[in-house]
Order: sequence, then structure tokens, then C-alpha cells
Amino acid sequence: MKKFIIVGSGAGGATVARELAKKGKNVTLIEKGPYTKIKDAFKHYENAEVGVELLKTSCVGGTTLVTAGNAVRTCQEQLKNIGIDLEDHFKEIEIEMGVSTLPDSHFGPGTKLIMDKAESLGFKTQKMPKFINHETCKPCGKCTFGCPRDSKWTSRKYVDEAVDFGAKVIDNTAITEIIIKNGELRGVKSKDKEFLADCVVLSAGGIGTPRILNRSGIDAGNNLFVDTFVTVGGILGKIDFNTEVTMNALITLDDVILSPHYSGILNNKLMKFNVSKGDIIGLMIKIADEPSGTVLENSVKKYSTSNDVSLLAKGSAVAGAILTEAGVDPTTLTSTPARGAHPGGTAAIGQVIDKNLETELSNLFVADASVFPKAPGAPPVLTIVALARRLGKYLGNEF
Repeated sequence: MKKFIIVGSGAGGATVARELAKKGKNVTLIEKGPYTKIKDAFKHYENAEVGVELLKTSCVGGTTLVTAGNAVRTCQEQLKNIGIDLEDHFKEIEIEMGVSTLPDSHFGPGTKLIMDKAESLGFKTQKMPKFINHETCKPCGKCTFGCPRDSKWTSRKYVDEAVDFGAKVIDNTAITEIIIKNGELRGVKSKDKEFLADCVVLSAGGIGTPRILNRSGIDAGNNLFVDTFVTVGGILGKIDFNTEVTMNALITLDDVILSPHYSGILNNKLMKFNVSKGDIIGLMIKIADEPSGTVLENSVKKYSTSNDVSLLAKGSAVAGAILTEAGVDPTTLTSTPARGAHPGGTAAIGQVIDKNLETELSNLFVADASVFPKAPGAPPVLTIVALARRLGKYLGNEF
């Protein structure tokens, strides 16, 4: 029987592993980080300062454990234009993941106020689609720390299903490179061990995947984007916004999105006003940043272009207007530094991989945000899962 190795257990890797295991394939899923309790996922952040602060985690389930549970389709039309139609995959995974907007009972006063005032100023506002089970969710503001009630879809669910179908999971093992002999793929290696396979799928993320590819002689790591964002906020006494479901609404501009968002960084900045967490309200401004970064062996370089800065300023001005209309004292408005949560583009379709997500080395595939041809400027989980599901079904039929 052919052996498959999947490197990384986030949205892409877990999905491919599950699809292959369902078909009875011999699957081994290898994860750099540990198998941790979902509620403890915040302990495994591996943030890095790369010009903007880059947020990511390493554990079984990856960054899906600390997402806000947002379920928006991204890059669908662009991918369709290059021959990748994900419509049926989106439809099926949205049912599986329980994608829907949350009921009114799960909208706190801060989010409701932001939505109301944004609409009164003429901005397009809607509820954010979520893969959160409202029946078990009790709003607590901890989505991005690791849901204490496991009410949010995470790729751990797919990992567990893959195991039920016979897949093997190896954690705490960082894969360093691909094993190639006589020009053919033979498996992967960590620092002290080799794992043989007939087919390998890299899902180590927008930073990890290109590093493995480069060490294996495949040019990757250019055109890095991170979906740059800032959070603008200020003081609105006793709103208790910090306990609400984060990013529960979406405000769409032409090239910027805004969403209600509490950040502890704002709390630190506003302490001079002698306020508590419950007195702070904020809006995230997220852009599709230009691919101005590069992933190197021992560093990552990323800078914000003049266009990126202009878009962030535009979004911040709108956020300030909405928050002021909501009653925030404008003299307290402040912003976090620029950060990034969705690194990708570093093994892009049409540059490093083909439409089947295969590299120039036969039987070596990629399934994570590194394959995106451009920054989505919005949460990418749903699209990563759709691409990985498509790949898993392709591999299941081909091998």
C-alpha cells in the first residue's frame, strides 16, 4: 500500500489526512508542536517580529485552535479563473463545519452598537459567518485563546476523524527537509529521524513550508503576504466588550474590512486613563497587503508598502469615526502596531506549484496558505480547507 506523509496538522494538513484516511490509505500526520488541550492553545503561540508582528501557533490543530471562527470564502473567483473551481467543496465543508451566523443572543452590546453606528454612517454591515456551535458557545471573549468549551470548529476535529479511520499522528517532531534519492521523493526527515513515504503533502504554513522546500532544492519563500491588520479602540465605560464573541460582524469597504475586535494591547495603552478591560471597545482593520516579504532560512523579512499604509490609514479613519459615533471619547482613541495573522503566498499556484498543488518534484504537494496566489485580506481557513479537500480527493483517486 502507498504511504502518505502529511507535514502539519492545521486546516490544510488535517483535511488532506482525513480525506485520505477515509479512503483507507496509509497516512502519517507529523506535527511540529504538541498535542495540547484546546483551551490551552494560547500557550503555543510562536509570534515573531518580522517588520510586522506575525501571529501563529505550533500544536496539533495549528492556528485553527486560536482563530476567531470566521468562515468567509476568499479568493474563490481568482482561483476559478486559473482553473480551480471550489464551489462544490465550499458547499460541502460549510455544511460539515456548521457555518452560519450566530443568533442575536450571541451579539453583545458593543458589537450591536458598532453595527448600528456603522450603518447610520452609511457603511455596509453584516453578521460574520462563523463555524461556532451557538448551542454550546457561551460568549466569553476567548475565541483566540482556545475555546474553553470546544464550541468552535478546529482542524483537531479532522485530525481525530483521521485517527478513527486509521491515520497515525506524530507530534513534537519538526520536519526539516524532503528525502530525495536519484531525483525521486522518498520521504521526509527531522533532525534525527527519517520517515519514508511515496507521497508527501507539506502543510507547515506560509513560513514553514517554503523553508522545507528551499532546503530540498525547490525555490520558494518569495511574495510573502500576512493580511496586515491593526486594531483601533478607545474608552466606552462598562461596555464589557472584552467578553463578547470576537469579530462577530463584518464591515466591508472597497479594499478594507473592519470587524469588532478587542485587543489586550489596547488595554495596555489605555491604562493611563485608569480604566479596566471592560471599558475598552475596538475595531480591527484588515487589508490584503502587497506581497512584499521573503522567507529566508533564519529570518523573515516583511515591510508595509506605501499602499498598505494608505489602506490601513483609510480603515483606521473609518474605525475612528464609527467608534466616536458610538460614544467613545475621541481623545482616548489609539491603535495597536501593525500585525499579521495569515502568512501565505510563498509557494504560490503558478509559481512554485501547479493547479493540482504539486511541486516540480513528483509526488510532493502543498496544502496551506502558502499556495494562495495573492493575499485574501480576510480569514483564509475556509479556502484552505476547500483546497485541501480537493487535493485529498485527487490523491485518493490517483494513488
